[in-house]
Amino acid sequence: MPRATLADVAAAAGVSVPTVSKVLSGKKHVSAATRDKVLEAARAFGYESPRPPSAPRTGLVDLLIDGVGSPWAQVLVRGAEQAAARWGFSLVVTSSARPDFDLRRWIGIVRKRGTDGIVLVLSRADQEETAAIEELLRVPLVLLDPVGQRDPRLSTVGATNWSGGVMATTHLLELGHTRIGFIGGPLDLQCTLDRYEGYLAAHRTFGIDPDPELTRYGDFLVAGGKACGAALLDRAGPPTAIFAGSDLQAAGVYQAAAERGIRVPVELSVVGFDDSPLCEMMSPPLTTVRQPLDDMANEAVRLISEELTHPRGGAGTRIELATSLIVRGSSQDLRRAAAGR
Repeated sequence: MPRATLADVAAAAGVSVPTVSKVLSGKKHVSAATRDKVLEAARAFGYESPRPPSAPRTGLVDLLIDGVGSPWAQVLVRGAEQAAARWGFSLVVTSSARPDFDLRRWIGIVRKRGTDGIVLVLSRADQEETAAIEELLRVPLVLLDPVGQRDPRLSTVGATNWSGGVMATTHLLELGHTRIGFIGGPLDLQCTLDRYEGYLAAHRTFGIDPDPELTRYGDFLVAGGKACGAALLDRAGPPTAIFAGSDLQAAGVYQAAAERGIRVPVELSVVGFDDSPLCEMMSPPLTTVRQPLDDMANEAVRLISEELTHPRGGAGTRIELATSLIVRGSSQDLRRAAAGR
């Protein structure tokens, strides 16, 4: 059965959604009769009473993340653990990728034990789910690397994805490559769109029209990178370089190239995105765009600590941390590469 929405509660109580939001978030200026109706409807739909404003600090911060198996996630979790200790918290990590994960049940568990704040790293969290977490738990909430358009009420921490796309593509263009493939993640993710826009902007700066046939979209994972890389490399006019939207996708491109006897970087330059520990283990080591994941995690926990001490009253903060290009052995000047063939 689908999770009930705030609109369902409002309809059952015979009030507006904003009124439900006011009641569930503990705000004033709602009559006792209306408050009772809303709370009764909320209980019927499985919403429990909100955490009282005077609830004592728990010393805990929750991190809800898509999964912890990727190198990107592992760096992020490690950074969040260090940041939590720095700001006087202990970190509780939950993976929403577990088969048995249920958001409403997780909210209930967190409310029973208490938390001082929540960092969300969910690539598929919609506004309704975010609103449910915010209104039912009533603690500072920070979205890390958020998806889609920013909600001005919520604090967010991200990286300069557009600039990263510009840097990666400019690097390859400066090496003499003009046929540069782009492998993005899912099209509905804002970071994919930003990195692609950076790819296009770099081409415009060099006065080059990129071949639209050299663009593919995957899933940020190795298998997707391999499939997209194979599709590009099997073309009649294959790219001489590929900008992959994640290090994992770049690893997949390496696999596709190896299966075709294509040498990196002699016959194909590759640039990734993230600067995960995987980069140094690849052969050759991967040129990539570094996301400051440790710093991003630290800023997310710092915002929670700041909100607890100095509440902003519903106005969120947006922080974007700079990306940087880390040049390693997977990218090579096209003329030098041609001489080495």
